[in-house]
Amino acid sequence: MIGPLTAVTGASGAVGGRVARRLARTGVPVRLLGRDPSRLPDLPGAVHAPPAPYGDAEAMRRALDGAHTLFLVSAHESPDRVRQHTTVVDAAVAVGVERIVYVSFLGAAPDATFTFARDHWHTEAHIRTSGLRYTFLRDSLYLAGIPAMTGADGILRGPGGDGRVAAVAHEDIADSATAVLLDESTGHDGRVYDLTGPEAFTLAEAAEELSRRTGRTVRYVPETREEAYASRAGYGAEDWEVAGWVTSYEAIATGEMAAVSDAVPALTGHPAMSLATYLEENPDSFRHLLTGS
Repeated sequence: MIGPLTAVTGASGAVGGRVARRLARTGVPVRLLGRDPSRLPDLPGAVHAPPAPYGDAEAMRRALDGAHTLFLVSAHESPDRVRQHTTVVDAAVAVGVERIVYVSFLGAAPDATFTFARDHWHTEAHIRTSGLRYTFLRDSLYLAGIPAMTGADGILRGPGGDGRVAAVAHEDIADSATAVLLDESTGHDGRVYDLTGPEAFTLAEAAEELSRRTGRTVRYVPETREEAYASRAGYGAEDWEVAGWVTSYEAIATGEMAAVSDAVPALTGHPAMSLATYLEENPDSFRHLLTGS
């Protein structure tokens, strides 16, 4: 293996795992980080770091020691997620990491409608002041989330109004991240890339596409905020988590998710995946709609 060492967080997850596999195929040195090393993938040439929970500063310093670049996938949503992120960034600074590529979220802002996007803005702000080279990958909602948000009853419900979302595939995020990570020039330093799909669609249009794919009627039912909270009250989730679910739809309604970027094709050299293509290539994503018919 040649080249500087890249540490990949969340390497057992959907984004981190895909990026780790792509990096390993190129032969660059890769260190995989996770809370539970037993869940990390076994990849040729990649090494597993000791357990490294995001909020454990000492463990993170051990896991990142000797790394040149940190690929930072955001932690699971929690009330202290920003603190977990800043702990990782500070650990990276302490052991001499030179560069961070952070997976953020589209429209990250301190006053973003989507509450979890605010966490990303605060994390970005901390990275900006760290002194490290950085690149932010602000991804849109996942294409995988569209069928996942649709109930087995064939109803996609939420307070999304008539807003549009340019949802993006995990594969396109991973391809884009890998392109940035493998480019050791300074061309990506300080850059913010919006990673989106090729088109912004309404949730009603998403339901129509799901109907075409499944052969049953799938409908979008717009909710008010009050209806959205009420329909999710039975899940037993904490208030902050339900607020995140509801405001993700409200961010669509306000137009904050409508941006369509050319970053994916510009970084990867291939078109971004559409919802129709995603559903065609991932039939398991809507299998619950077939069994519910």
